[in-house]
Amino acid sequence: MPGWGGGEVVRVEVGGLSIAYERAGTGPPVVLVHGFVGDARSTWGAQIDALSDEFTVIAWDAPGAGHSTDPPEDLGIEGYADCLAELLAALGIDSAHLVGLSFGATVVLVAAHRHPGLGFSLTFVGGYAGWVGSLGAAEADRRLERSLAVSRLPVDDFVAALAPSMFSPGAPADLVDAMRASLRESRPAGFRAMARASHPDQSHLLAAVDVPTLLLYADRDLRAPVAVGEALQRALPGSELVVLPGVGHAMPVEAPLAVTRELRRFLRSVEDRSRKDG
Repeated sequence: MPGWGGGEVVRVEVGGLSIAYERAGTGPPVVLVHGFVGDARSTWGAQIDALSDEFTVIAWDAPGAGHSTDPPEDLGIEGYADCLAELLAALGIDSAHLVGLSFGATVVLVAAHRHPGLGFSLTFVGGYAGWVGSLGAAEADRRLERSLAVSRLPVDDFVAALAPSMFSPGAPADLVDAMRASLRESRPAGFRAMARASHPDQSHLLAAVDVPTLLLYADRDLRAPVAVGEALQRALPGSELVVLPGVGHAMPVEAPLAVTRELRRFLRSVEDRSRKDG
């Protein structure tokens, strides 16, 4: 099946769901997990194309997004994490660098916990230890209530409600327009499933993280402020916090070169360390 960009898009049956993913390049596996809006290509297109020169890059459409089928709305974060792990097992990958944006960061945190050894390293890009774990119960409840409400709006109103919180005020118009186009393709049931999965507290999992971890945040992020990354760094001794200036929540889209640069630097450092230790 032709790829959306430089990679090949294929589907695999996982847990009764048809999961679409893009695969490109060769080398150590890097898995890119998008947030609760968008899909693999609209979120990670620049990174798929750039990092495939030295890594095997795999980016899925989460259940309920892109070319993947809708899950039950109560799939939960454990269901998403297990689905990701089962996808990688189907591809013959038992360990990978796991990179998640926003909701995707919660997915990779839970997947690494439930499937020991799956995460060779972790990267949170504007991510959370669940909304409750990173934002507090009151804000998490408000966010879930609002997400469920906007999921029932007409598509133009849905896009208008979400797009402004994804970018900094100075984001290039063409990038914003491209994300708006991807938001128009969001499916209400899948969006609600991911919103519900985002809510529970996962902060109790942080103490068990024992692999190199990069925390990549942005100083103009309205959804996952830098304070979220700082709290995660305190909970993850030895993790590295990098803050991108002048960028909003959808960092891989708004600042593709900076995000790719930081990912490549971190991934190379982990691989170099592993070779020296091995």
